[in-house]
Amino acid sequence: MTKEYRRGTHTIFNIQIHLCWMTKYRYKVLTGDLAVRTRDLIRRICTEENVEILKGTVSSDHIHILVSLDPSTPVSTLVKYLKGKTSRMLQIQYPDLKKRYWGQHLWARGYFAVSVGNVTAEMVKQYIEHHLEEGTQGDDVFRIEK
Repeated sequence: MTKEYRRGTHTIFNIQIHLCWMTKYRYKVLTGDLAVRTRDLIRRICTEENVEILKGTVSSDHIHILVSLDPSTPVSTLVKYLKGKTSRMLQIQYPDLKKRYWGQHLWARGYFAVSVGNVTAEMVKQYIEHHLEEGTQGDDVFRIEK
């Protein structure tokens, strides 16, 4: 076994999922401090749910992340937590969002999820890496697109 495998109490696993979701109406609101706060909230939620972020990008109107899930975490539950908790916290902390998203829905309905299988994790990482334009900020693992 390689060190790419994660271990639980009674499990050894490597479940990787590429997730993507958009802001409602594709409004480009995820910029500046709001983008940084979004990334921080996603990191915190993933840590709480025992999910490891392998790569990620906060673009102005959508999020891409490649995560490693614990077998006990359903993808739909993770996305529900990520979208629900970030939407609630961001709208509390940034009151201007309430004007644009009066129905309290920051994120569009639905999401994209694909397990890494037909494509390799390296291909998804490269896709996310090349998805960015020059002038990005943040660390190498989870950056913010300007």
